[in-house]
Amino acid sequence: MADKVIRVGVDAMGGDYAPEAVVMGAIEAVGRLAADVTLVLFGDGDAIREIMRREGVADDMFEVVHTTEVISMSDHPAQAFTKKPDSSLTVGFGWLKAGRIDGFASAGNTGAMLVGSMYTVRAIEGVIRPTISSPIPVVDGRTALVLDVGLNVDCKPDVLDQYGMLGSTYAETVLGIENPRVALLNIGEEKEKGNLATKAAYEIMEGSTKYNFVGNVEGKHLFTGEVADVIVCDGFVGNIVLKQAESMYDIIRGFGVESNKFFDGMNYENIGGTPVLGVNAAVTVGHGRSTPRAICNMILQTERIVRSGFVRQIKERVS
Repeated sequence: MADKVIRVGVDAMGGDYAPEAVVMGAIEAVGRLAADVTLVLFGDGDAIREIMRREGVADDMFEVVHTTEVISMSDHPAQAFTKKPDSSLTVGFGWLKAGRIDGFASAGNTGAMLVGSMYTVRAIEGVIRPTISSPIPVVDGRTALVLDVGLNVDCKPDVLDQYGMLGSTYAETVLGIENPRVALLNIGEEKEKGNLATKAAYEIMEGSTKYNFVGNVEGKHLFTGEVADVIVCDGFVGNIVLKQAESMYDIIRGFGVESNKFFDGMNYENIGGTPVLGVNAAVTVGHGRSTPRAICNMILQTERIVRSGFVRQIKERVS
C-alpha cells in the first residue's frame, strides 16, 4: 500500500470522555503516524474544531465529518443504527462500507460497533463467526494473542478451529510472528482433557494445514510464551482472561511496583483496543473509558492492520 494514502476513520463521539479524549488522542497519533496516513474524525464538528484551536493545531490536521447524533453506551446496539442515522458511528461505518476510509476505530458502544461490523462491512465470505482478540504480554518481552475475548461466549468446534486460522494470520501479518504456534486453552495439556467442545476442536485443529497447531495449553502458560503464540478459546473464557489481566495490572500498580515492559503490557491504554477479525475491513473497538493515550494506540493499531493487508490475507486463506 506504499503508493496509496491510508485513511483511518475515528469516532470522535465514542467513549466516556469524548470528544476531548478522542481528539487529544488523535493529535498524539498524528505525531506517530507516517505522512501517508489521513485521520477522518466523525462527530460534532464545532466541538472537534474548538479542541483543535485550543491546542493550536492546524485546521487541516484532520478531515472532520460533522454528524449531529451520538449512539450512547445505553442505546440498544441494533436499534441505534436505524434510529440514529446521522450518528458518528453510523456515518463512520457508512464511509467504511463505501471505501471512503480504510479502517474505523471507536471507543463507543461496543455492541453497536459489532452490529456495524456485521451489517455494513459484513463478515468475510467463509468466516463462520468473526471474533475479537487481544494481545497479551509474554515474560520475555514478546506478545501473544488470545481470541475470542468476548464476542462469542459459546463456540462450536469448527468455530474454534477457524479462530486458529484467524489468530495465526493476525499474529503473522500484524504482530510479525513467523509461523506462530497455535494452542487451545484447556484444563490440561493432554489431548483427552476438556469438555465436549474442546475435545472435538482438538481433533479438528490437530489435522489443520492452515496453521501450526501445538496442542492444549493451561492457564499457567498464558504469559510465559513457552508453548504458544496464539491461544484459542471461546469468548466466555477469553473475556475472563482479559479482564483478569487488566485487573492484575491495576492491583500491581496499587502496590507501587515499578513500571516494566511485562506489566505495562497488561495496561489497556497501551493496547488501545480489540480488533474485530473476520470482517471485510479493519475495525477496532476501544475501551469505553479510553484516555488520550488509549485512543492514540487504538488509532495506531487500526493503521497497522490496514497497512499489513490482514483482511486480504484472510480472504485468500478462507477461499
